Amino acid sequence: MSYIPHGPLGMGGAPLGNLFAPVPEADAEASLRAAWDGGIRHFDTAPHYGAGLSEHRMGHFLRARPRDAFTLSTKVGRLLAPAQDVPEHDEGFVAALPFRRRFDYSAAGARRSIEDSLQRLGLARIDVVYIHDCSEDWHGPAWRERMAEAMAGAARELTELRRQGVIRAWGLGVNLVEPCLVALEQSEPDLFLIAGRYTLLDHTALTRLFPACAARGVKCVLGGPYNSGLLAGGTTFNYEAASPEMVVRARAIAGICARHGVDLKAAALQFCAAHPQVAAVIPGARTAAEAAENAMLMQADIPPSLWVDLRQAGLLPDAAPTPED
Repeated sequence: MSYIPHGPLGMGGAPLGNLFAPVPEADAEASLRAAWDGGIRHFDTAPHYGAGLSEHRMGHFLRARPRDAFTLSTKVGRLLAPAQDVPEHDEGFVAALPFRRRFDYSAAGARRSIEDSLQRLGLARIDVVYIHDCSEDWHGPAWRERMAEAMAGAARELTELRRQGVIRAWGLGVNLVEPCLVALEQSEPDLFLIAGRYTLLDHTALTRLFPACAARGVKCVLGGPYNSGLLAGGTTFNYEAASPEMVVRARAIAGICARHGVDLKAAALQFCAAHPQVAAVIPGARTAAEAAENAMLMQADIPPSLWVDLRQAGLLPDAAPTPED
């Protein structure tokens, strides 16, 4: 059986890399502490997040915790090089560390990336390593060429590091389903981190990815359970202004939740976690209040009638499991 991380609720580390806006050090520390105090034991980060800032912050906090008590994942696919001219706003992150990112999906690049991450984290072990953003949204039509590089390079290296016991598991960390299907055909991943493709609003992973994963014994970790904001009271979907059609859909879901006295975010989290192919859900948190709220929402009581009403309104596919199933 593939490695199963701590779950069902984890913490995504992109906000701690100053995604879109700065997070003061005290707030970053407090959000991690609140997550831990709320029972969260699964933490995900990446070199990309703040050009190493998220890894530094997570490592600083987690070094004081028993190493076997938590799951830690990070990513390969980008190497960081020091630079004196990094702009204040760079690839979605604000006031990141003074490093430039360079894509590298080779075997040597993967090993170097892991070594660098361990230094930034100040830890001796990473549990799960994802090959990051090897997909069309980042590379355009050339993504298949980059995927071939990753399968011949990083994937083979991570498979060997898993065999050696250096890491426990590996997979892809992407926003799209197609690269995961390619990886299942061409390699031996343990799990995927897929962001935004299985939520109350987007069920893309349900019909192809989850069945393919089930056939191979591969689990999925879900990022972006709020679709970057639309399911949390915001106006963005996948980090862009939501389409009018998606706004209407989100409002319909929110209306049904309101009639049942259920927080929309609680429904969003618990829906994601209900699928048997999902090992964990990892929303991000910028503050202690957000981290504590995520832990509370995952435990909130939701009447089964909510899911019935969402199905009857055509807002959930019949094949999508819900918490009472």
